[in-house]
Amino acid sequence: MVTDPTVPRPVSYSRVTITELMTPVSANFGGKVHGGALLSLMDKVAYACAAKHSGGYCVTAAVDKVEFLQPVQVGELVSMSASVNYVGRTSLVVGIRVTAENVENGTVKHTNTSYFTMVAKGPDGLPRVVPPLLLENKEDLRRCLETIRRKEIRLQFQDEFDNEKSRLRADGGLEILKDERVVVGF
Repeated sequence: MVTDPTVPRPVSYSRVTITELMTPVSANFGGKVHGGALLSLMDKVAYACAAKHSGGYCVTAAVDKVEFLQPVQVGELVSMSASVNYVGRTSLVVGIRVTAENVENGTVKHTNTSYFTMVAKGPDGLPRVVPPLLLENKEDLRRCLETIRRKEIRLQFQDEFDNEKSRLRADGGLEILKDERVVVGF
């Protein structure tokens, strides 16, 4: 179902939460869940949220800030809550908060927050316009403004990094390594 791209959709319309029991198949020998298994679940919830907002198929274009703050153990219930924080013309930024609950003692821990940029695709495989985002409260507004700011900082960083790469090629950049645990062997 492709939605009318001119009618705003509220953040609450596409908010999605998935919860899954972490089993040994997703874990390493230490009983900790692999980061890749968690990323796969995050990608699924990001898709569900973006597809719901856009009314159709979406693909992952970028993942911003994946930091594993605390390990997830086998036997814990992992919940991933996703909401659309920002929309562009054909893209959406989905914020995901991940928590893990120990069902034996009832403790809940925040394991990470990530941001997935999704692009809506039409039946022809080309990007298609998504509905505007209706911000319903101050929390929605804060998340949207933070996403815009993260985007500005990322673009600024990319410009600076591109300039730095040129400088490093010119002088070799060896002064940067003086306090690092690196040995240049050529």
